[in-house]
Amino acid sequence: MFKLDSFVLYVANIEASKNFYSEIFECEGQVLSPTFVSFSLDTNITVQLKQLDNVSPSADITGGGTELSLVAKSQQALRTLYEQWENKGIQFLQTPTELVFGLTFVAIDPDGHRIRVFAANP
Repeated sequence: MFKLDSFVLYVANIEASKNFYSEIFECEGQVLSPTFVSFSLDTNITVQLKQLDNVSPSADITGGGTELSLVAKSQQALRTLYEQWENKGIQFLQTPTELVFGLTFVAIDPDGHRIRVFAANP
């Protein structure tokens, strides 16, 4: 069976996206090449950014068709994170909202990739 290794997001501007994810993940990405940056998360999964115009084979896919889903430790941690991201100027598609599975919000990156943060119901 396979082991999930990473999520690769195609981005229009590698520097802008690197700065965005450095800000929200509160860590520096590892620059693997001028067109490829990797962020290691504590779950042994990486979020990687690849400059769209350097993808081989070429692609024209842009953000918004999928979500990165991140788990907050608690609903209070989620609310605190939302406020921190809001203060950093992050754009949101959904403010903290109670849904059937718990509390959630959805942010977007510079390319329109969706980032869902949720805290499951206790």
